[in-house]
Amino acid sequence: MNLIPRLLGPQLLEAARHFPALVLAGPRQTGKTTLLRHLFPEHRYVTLDRPLLAEQAEEDPEAFLAQNPPPVLIDEVQYAPGLFRHLKLRIDDNRQAKGQFILTGSQKFTLMQGVVESLAGRVAVFDFEGLSALEIGERNMPDLSPESWLPYFTRGGFPELWQHPEMPSELYLDSYIATYLERDVRQVLAVGSLRDFERFLRACALRSGQQLNKSDLARDVGISVPTAGEWLSVLTALGQVHLLEPWFGNLNKRLVKAPKLYLAEPALMAHLCGLRSDTLLQSPLLGALWETFVFAELRKQLSFRGSKNKLWYYRDQSQLEVDFILENGDQLELFECKWTASPTADLAGNMNKLERHFLERSTIHRVVAKKLVSRADTTFVSQGLAYVSPLRKLLG
Repeated sequence: MNLIPRLLGPQLLEAARHFPALVLAGPRQTGKTTLLRHLFPEHRYVTLDRPLLAEQAEEDPEAFLAQNPPPVLIDEVQYAPGLFRHLKLRIDDNRQAKGQFILTGSQKFTLMQGVVESLAGRVAVFDFEGLSALEIGERNMPDLSPESWLPYFTRGGFPELWQHPEMPSELYLDSYIATYLERDVRQVLAVGSLRDFERFLRACALRSGQQLNKSDLARDVGISVPTAGEWLSVLTALGQVHLLEPWFGNLNKRLVKAPKLYLAEPALMAHLCGLRSDTLLQSPLLGALWETFVFAELRKQLSFRGSKNKLWYYRDQSQLEVDFILENGDQLELFECKWTASPTADLAGNMNKLERHFLERSTIHRVVAKKLVSRADTTFVSQGLAYVSPLRKLLG
């Protein structure tokens, strides 16, 4: 099986030269373990997905570490939160040894709680998601035709689906929901009805790219608003949902306050919405799916660069909206997502209006780029507007 090169690899290798421990946090089945075992072949491998090992690591961490001495790769380390304090002691006994403990986790809240409390200053932390369009594009370059983009929406960023093209994506995604999502949810909180939770997942998918309204979400599923908030927090902690906050700048405008909800994985969004290869391109949800896809690509490409720049969206009460704002100090890049192979300048109207708002009202921030993200297979800049694709010049 050919390993698909991951663009985060060089950063991980470099961090292992400077930190005693590394943490790679991200959803299940995104390729965390495969990548780390490839990068660090000399490390002993142990997974706490096995209940007996997780119990030993939690109840008798000294014996666990004695049986699994560094250099070691510990998978799903959040299942033994009591292990973190003992990892700290081992690291402090030999601070000069770098890259000795490589840790992964798919439940970010529990994982990061242990890291913050015990391993602060001793660990480099990385977020990780599925394959990006850049990584997939090396093998499967789309063209102008809508059909060429279908695999990105039906197979998504799941490495296994790209490494085994004969595998039915619908069967895989059904199994993913039942095997991983529902199991993890049960471990984090007591969901009374998995059927209700699956309806909740589908309701989130149908709202991907929209402003979050917990009351509407709860009403449509038939649960309470506090329950909807709790379940949403779990999906966020599991890396399955992202909440994009609105821009709170200094424009003296009446800005909206609600975040926008996005499913992390576009293929999972499409699957939960019932979109299949033969219906997807005719669906009214195609625009939201494209926006969800572009948002995922922005997050991934920023992580490859080690960037800490923040992403926002803009909307005010006069309904002026721009899909994404990338903030780098006082410099801002604006993004609008359009499912078209022939973008034109008139599609940038909202970005132009927002740029004028900044010129007229902001004394701090300035717009340095306006980018129209489409299916076009060429990239260029014309009259201050950049025409880009998710695979080319998105952040260039």
